[in-house]
Amino acid sequence: MGYASPERGGRALDLSHSDTSPLLVSGVIEHYPAGHEVPRHRHHRGHLLYATEGVLLVQADTGQWLVPPTTAVWLRPGVPHQLNATTAVNVHGLFIDEILAAQLPDHDCVIHVTPLVRELIAALVRVIPQENPPLRDALLGQLLIEELRVLHPLPFHLPWPQEELMRRICEDLVRSPAQQKTMDEVARQYALTPKTLHRRFLKSTGMNLGKWRQQMRLMASIQFLLQGRSITQAALESGYESLSAYSVAFKKTFAYPPSEFLATLSQYPDREHDAGMV
Repeated sequence: MGYASPERGGRALDLSHSDTSPLLVSGVIEHYPAGHEVPRHRHHRGHLLYATEGVLLVQADTGQWLVPPTTAVWLRPGVPHQLNATTAVNVHGLFIDEILAAQLPDHDCVIHVTPLVRELIAALVRVIPQENPPLRDALLGQLLIEELRVLHPLPFHLPWPQEELMRRICEDLVRSPAQQKTMDEVARQYALTPKTLHRRFLKSTGMNLGKWRQQMRLMASIQFLLQGRSITQAALESGYESLSAYSVAFKKTFAYPPSEFLATLSQYPDREHDAGMV
């Protein structure tokens, strides 16, 4: 997280307690309005980001992660990242000591938030920092780590290339997910042969351009859905020619159709408006 909402002046948050707390897991709550961007920053401890309402885009050198409700992004200690609120979001940020962080995935990823994990996060962000914390506060953190260890990464990740030219190509595609340029047309636009583009793109992202573009379009469609578009509108605006093709791709990637995804989100109402900010 790193910075307060512009509603509270947009200043840097005082997160010193997260690095010095005797608790191995501590946290904060922050609200960001739609369109707000938190500048690039990093944390000494491991960082878990969970949005109880809205959708958050987390960007790092290794990729982009979409964080709708029911999921959280895990970032290893020291990973530089920035946040973009594609809708208004309530964000819970947990800071996990390096010793415990070593027990969690060794790569940045999105994980499913079970009802138990959700309640543990909600309890931990309300813990008041103190020199001699109650045993209960420490046990909450330990239980959270045990729960996180058994969760598997979800396919909400979009690999982001380090190579400048490939990054420019990705930025162009993300700005307009519905564009229908073929690989040959993209290659010509950047003075490359299709074979060279394929080789360099695969090396930079670990995916071929077609698979990467499909993942990007699905992530864009989730943002459209959470902004209030109908499923058909989300499909067309993210580049799919038909609702049926979109539904098939969505279910193949996320294991359920977009209608079920929206129904699942409605089961996670925001409970934090009266909680106050930490």
